[in-house]
Amino acid sequence: MGCGAMSRAWFSAAAEIDDLEIVGLVDLDLERARSRAAEFGLAHAEIGTDLDALLNRLKPDLLFDVVVPGARREVALAGFAHGCHVLSEKPMADSMAAARDMAAAAKAAGRVHAIIQNRRYLAGIRRIRRLVESGAIGDLTGVHCDFFVGPHFGGFREEMEHVLLLDMAIHTFDAARLVAGRRPVAVYCHESNPAGSWYAHGASAHAIFELEGGGVLTYRGSWCAEGLRTSWESAWRLTGTCGSLSWDGAEDFRAEVATDRRDGLFFAPEAIEVPPLDPADRVGGHLGVMRDFVDAIRAGTEPETVGHQNIHSLAMVFAAIDSARQGRRVAIPTTEES
Repeated sequence: MGCGAMSRAWFSAAAEIDDLEIVGLVDLDLERARSRAAEFGLAHAEIGTDLDALLNRLKPDLLFDVVVPGARREVALAGFAHGCHVLSEKPMADSMAAARDMAAAAKAAGRVHAIIQNRRYLAGIRRIRRLVESGAIGDLTGVHCDFFVGPHFGGFREEMEHVLLLDMAIHTFDAARLVAGRRPVAVYCHESNPAGSWYAHGASAHAIFELEGGGVLTYRGSWCAEGLRTSWESAWRLTGTCGSLSWDGAEDFRAEVATDRRDGLFFAPEAIEVPPLDPADRVGGHLGVMRDFVDAIRAGTEPETVGHQNIHSLAMVFAAIDSARQGRRVAIPTTEES
């Protein structure tokens, strides 16, 4: 469901998965759906504009939801009503109420609802998580993420409210939650739309999250920053009681721990290696998430990005939005309290 620009990555990934057949495409723009079908050689797929009608006729096992956030709840609920497992584009929903409705509907239908949180399926994220788990830099005290890029998308993003927090920061928040291994419990966020921004609202945000058990997660971001771009994956710095790690979001990893040798005011640092991937690590970006989802359905298990877990990352986003609106620190409730 949904054949816009984002769907190209979905169709490309789906083509790599054995025994996965695309039987139908739905889009409000029939010509756009036909174009995407032709692009990927889906000559036998049925094409339409009415999701319920197509689901009723084709009775698929899976529904891929690539619509804009405001339409996600209705699309997912239609999928569950027709017996489909649903994999949705991020963010999970455009409100916490919608997310709770989707989680409840998936549970009632006995179906799996998962989210494309492809950043946590990056090798770099898995490697820095392994460093934290190893204890090499001691107890984690801070996760600090910088995101500064200036894409000119056009389309719905440039008209969205809270565009950076809702449409992009969710990637970094979700990956940081995985890396920290702790639940964020409160946030203070300042949001703005800087001079020169080509977005309608909220192209920049600065947030400080308090982590359960101590430590902080900080996020500095802008979607209208021209020049000196960071990676799309953000630039990361992790601090611990014994050392620190930096990752540029691409291939540059650096980690140091303090030794017992004094060098003036400082303990002399010693470089350490960032652990390699483990065979058990889930990687592959978009394809990795999709393959994990399909494998979980076939095995009768849950994928890593299942909705009732991913809703915790969405809660971070909406707490940050609430904080920015109210100009104060906001507690992040559990999903049962939200």
